[in-house]
Amino acid sequence: MAIQWADYDLDYIRRRYDRIAGLIVPFEWLLFMPTAFRRTAVARIGLRPGDRVLEIGCGTGRNLPFLRDAVGAAGRVYGVDFSSGMLARAGELVRRNDWSNVELTQADAADYRAPEPLDAVMFGLSYNTMPHHRAVLARALDMLRPGGSLVIMDAKLPPGIGGKLVLPFSIWLMKHTVLGNPHIRPWEHLAPLVDGFEMEEFLFGSYYVCRGTKRAG
Repeated sequence: MAIQWADYDLDYIRRRYDRIAGLIVPFEWLLFMPTAFRRTAVARIGLRPGDRVLEIGCGTGRNLPFLRDAVGAAGRVYGVDFSSGMLARAGELVRRNDWSNVELTQADAADYRAPEPLDAVMFGLSYNTMPHHRAVLARALDMLRPGGSLVIMDAKLPPGIGGKLVLPFSIWLMKHTVLGNPHIRPWEHLAPLVDGFEMEEFLFGSYYVCRGTKRAG
């Protein structure tokens, strides 16, 4: 029998992330996230000093130091997340580091509009958690300037028999932790919409970064 996945409503997802806001680091250990995965994903964006970048699903701010370092003091970092619990921790990080050029917003990413055209958008381990991910992807592309970069970093099932063997455990774990749908294949959604599509896998195909640039016109 095929294992099915039921999408959860946004209020349920918001409440779940509010509850687990203090457990993100242990979850990363539990899920064997590569140590330098976040830094590597940000590097693949190709940001330059002065750029404007948005992270969709910024969570507790684990990617913010790398994004802020990449754009420098002259750049601008925007973060959007619909979990107040997650954003409270991200806000503490911003205040602690006195980052005056980092702006956080609590909102549904499908409704969010950055205050200026963006040079890059990043989905930080968030695409698979959103039932309306295609609508959010369309909004992200709309906010990008032509030639701007869009990056999705996330986990996925490894290829071949290994992926089939770990699927039942993955579904059980995701339903009890961060809700990411293992059946969603974001790279297939992004590739037809951008130029220069690339995808890089890590940890035997269990994590990936895919990217492309917004087409002109």
